[in-house]
Amino acid sequence: MTDIDLTAAVWIKSSYSSSSGGECVELSPTFTASGVVPVRDSKTPQGPAVVIPTTAWSSFVSAVKRGEFPAT
Repeated sequence: MTDIDLTAAVWIKSSYSSSSGGECVELSPTFTASGVVPVRDSKTPQGPAVVIPTTAWSSFVSAVKRGEFPAT
């Protein structure tokens, strides 16, 4: 996969993230037309982002909604 310039990314916090400051996942829908979803930890916004193919992201979100990743 080629490098993606994320400087223009618009980040949104996942509705599954807690409001107490933990488990804060953000994603950027800015690049979905390009077939990828960048994901990062909102506690370290200048840190790295993982760029995931949209098909894999959709599968992951569906699995979360089905409860396949129980809270620890």
